[in-house]
Amino acid sequence: MAGAEGGDEGLPALAALLRPLPAAGRAAPPRVSSPPPRRGSGVVMLSSDSEDEVEGGVQIHAALQSANYSCVVESQAVPCSITWRRKSVLSQAEDSNEWTEEPNLLVLLGLEEFLSMEAQGCAEQKETLQTFVARVMEKMPGKILALTVVEVEKYFRCLRAQSKKRLQQATVNRSQAEDRGDQRKKQVKDPGLEITRLDVEAALVDLQLCTRVQVTFFESWEELGEFATMFTKAVAEAPFKREQQNTGFSFYLENKWCRGVKVDHSGKGLFEVWKRQIQQFNRVSGEMAEAVVSAYPSPQLLVQAYSRCSSEQERENMLAAIPVRRGTGVTATCRRVGPELSRRIYLQMTSHDPDLYLDVTG
Repeated sequence: MAGAEGGDEGLPALAALLRPLPAAGRAAPPRVSSPPPRRGSGVVMLSSDSEDEVEGGVQIHAALQSANYSCVVESQAVPCSITWRRKSVLSQAEDSNEWTEEPNLLVLLGLEEFLSMEAQGCAEQKETLQTFVARVMEKMPGKILALTVVEVEKYFRCLRAQSKKRLQQATVNRSQAEDRGDQRKKQVKDPGLEITRLDVEAALVDLQLCTRVQVTFFESWEELGEFATMFTKAVAEAPFKREQQNTGFSFYLENKWCRGVKVDHSGKGLFEVWKRQIQQFNRVSGEMAEAVVSAYPSPQLLVQAYSRCSSEQERENMLAAIPVRRGTGVTATCRRVGPELSRRIYLQMTSHDPDLYLDVTG
């Protein structure tokens, strides 16, 4: 890319979503209900030779910047790599420049470099995927490595087209030779070393079994830029998710859940009771229960909706498309209730069998 930025003063004025790790020796902050992003507390470090070594380095940089991540371009131990760092809580409080390196490492492999590592039985072969991974881990020990390659599928499509063209040409040559009565054998020109999809899949399996490193393929550099953005978001949310899991006792229930819901004579509190009932289903989060009861605020409304369906399958899938939103702001995600939970709720609301096992039916 353009070159290394000089120090913290050279950082782009972009918002970073990386949440700082707790400083050593200090008490961990109280658990919160949503990850509070800390602006400017972390940056994405891109190798300064990414633009020279990898064709799509500029697209990756632009994708990260468009997602409001602060980026710094500098020389790194591994070429064409992306790392992450964040300020600790203590460093932000004291306005110092102490940064904590994240363990993740994303390396971008060029297509030709990847195919040369895949080559089997080549006399000039100097490096394989496994030796490359070993060399990277030697330079940056303790890192969690992930490899990416772009346009592998394009290479396979070109390979199929070339094979088809050679086959057609061989058929034409054979037909012409038969017409001339030429029975002499002709040498077939070696098309060169070709890496098949089977070769690639076998090498990737060996790599994952021996080094636990996965390789992800992308159709275009734009897709890789989107992946780098999602990867950065996952790194940003990792401390918060670890904090969520650190509850002390896995069997401890929150006080609000234990004391139940109070319902007065006017019916206030029935909505929360209905939500708790949905949440008692196995593998149902508070967000999923909230989405269901927001669409159908009472059991009676849900049963009436079932009665208006024309088929059993329609009833089972009636709740599947309800959107479930989690988080707020740029960290928000959206999914759907799904057919499995929709079917379980339908059976619970309509079945007359008291011994029905919802998780194994159907």
